[in-house]
Parts: sequence; C-alpha cells; structure tokens
Amino acid sequence: MVTIKSKKEIALMQEVCKIVALTYEKLEKEIKPGMTTYELDQIAENTMRQLGAIPAEKGYNPGIQGVPEFPASICVSINDEVIHGVPSKHKIIKEGDIVSIDTVAQKNGFHGDAARTFIIGKASKDAVRLVETTKQAFFEGIKYAKPGYRLGDICHAIGEYVHSQGYSVVREFQGHGIGKQMHEDPGIPNYGKAGRGIRLEPGMTLAIEPMVIQGKNNILELEDGWTIITEDGSLAAHYENTILITEKEPEILTIL
Repeated sequence: MVTIKSKKEIALMQEVCKIVALTYEKLEKEIKPGMTTYELDQIAENTMRQLGAIPAEKGYNPGIQGVPEFPASICVSINDEVIHGVPSKHKIIKEGDIVSIDTVAQKNGFHGDAARTFIIGKASKDAVRLVETTKQAFFEGIKYAKPGYRLGDICHAIGEYVHSQGYSVVREFQGHGIGKQMHEDPGIPNYGKAGRGIRLEPGMTLAIEPMVIQGKNNILELEDGWTIITEDGSLAAHYENTILITEKEPEILTIL
C-alpha cells in the first residue's frame, strides 16, 4: 500500500532528508585518495548523529535467511561494485576511482535516502561519462514525477535514457517508496512501460535511484552477502534522491 504523507509527516521527511544532504556535503569535502572506506563511514555516521539523526543502514536486517545485518552506516561501492559495498579499514580509495555511496538517515520516525557517485581526482573520460549519465537518468525520470502520470512513466524514462547512452540498468534492484519505513511500496524499477503502474498523487515520497552499468547488466553477489559487482568487471554508478510528489513539480528532498 502506497502511503500519502500528511503536512506534518512531509515536514518530518524534509527535516531528515536535509540531514542526508548535509551528510553528502561533508563527504564530498572529505573524500580523497588514500582514505579507507571505513573512514568515510565514520565521517557519515558522526555527521548524522551530530545533526540529530541515526544511520538507518547500520544494523539493517533484510530479513533474508543467511544474510547478516549490515555492519556500517553507509554503503561504499568502488568501480565495478554496483551497490551495497561494505566499508572496511583495508579498502583504500585511489586516484581515478569512482566511489558510490548510499546512505539512509532516520529521525523522528521518518527516513531519508540518497546515493551519489564521486569521481576521485582525475578519472577516465569513460568513467566521467558514466557518472554523468547516471545522474542525468534520475532527472530524466522525475520529469514525469507529477500528478497525472503513472509510475511506469518514470521507470520507462530512466531506462530509455540509459539505453540511449549505450549503458545497462540493473534489473534485480530498484527504487522504492519511503517514509516511516526505509523501504515502502511502490517498488520503482529503472525500466518499464510508460502508462503502466499506479497514478502519482501529491504526498507520495519516493526514493528514485538509477543504478547503471557500463557493460552488460549481469551482476554477482560477493561472499559477504551484501556487495554486488558487475559480472564482466565493467564500471557501475549510482545516483538517488528522495522526492516528494506535489501538485506541480516534484520536490527533491535530499538536495540542499
């Protein structure tokens, strides 16, 4: 069931999503070659807690048999890692890497979710183009995040744009509704048919997140039970924001 947020609930969503945006502002200033992904995790957690939120990913239990609780405050995925990379004291960020970070903050019972892919130093033209395409795919999708359109219009726009640029979208993972729960209805794949799915209504809050692969869209899961990588070793990027459907244009809650 898709929840329509009240004015009070929207205000709480705006508050927690601003904390997510501030966390990314801090991470963007701090991220550099030579850092470990664990150090990034500590920066993010400290920032969220100082702003009165808790990192909702830390200890997250997916409810899948054999999959452990997520041990950190952010997912950090480098180069051919698509999503859900586990921070480590032994994983060092290097010049030319592309680093995808995904995090969720929780405050006053509501969640904010966003992802960014950072380019570290001077990366290849191919890597830069992938990151830019992934970000633009989000904005192509939310052109349809208005009353009167259907959810499939967003999904279709993302997938068509990504494919037009010669890339693939991940099909096994998707965006989602968000609010009191980190993951709510509806599921929001990055592909689909226009004109299908639920009608969009003011008060809906959605986490829209293109996950784009440079090569084929085949993926593998590592033994840690979390990290997803590209099967062919090609680069991947991730861009996400929590948005609010309004009477007119969508409001992007996780951008300052």
